[in-house]
Amino acid sequence: MMLTREALWLMVGFAGQIAFTGRFVLQWLYSEYKKRSVIPTSFWYLSIVGSTLLFAYAIYRQDPVFIAGQAFGSIVYLRNLQLIKKSKDLKE
Repeated sequence: MMLTREALWLMVGFAGQIAFTGRFVLQWLYSEYKKRSVIPTSFWYLSIVGSTLLFAYAIYRQDPVFIAGQAFGSIVYLRNLQLIKKSKDLKE
């Protein structure tokens, strides 16, 4: 069975949305586990995956509002991962 281009892009969009929503579920469950508000490193990785997929989908849909909304996020998420790594390196 061959997927149409539209069906493939819908899958990309939904995968991005699932990853992006999954990061909030992950943060919530992790915070409940720790009994305090915590953002695990995997939150930022899911943010990058979700943001990148949604950005690609927004470009495909040629939606300037959606593109603008997703364009900046990955920079912030990558910077947070750099800060986490730097913090861990200082502790060693």
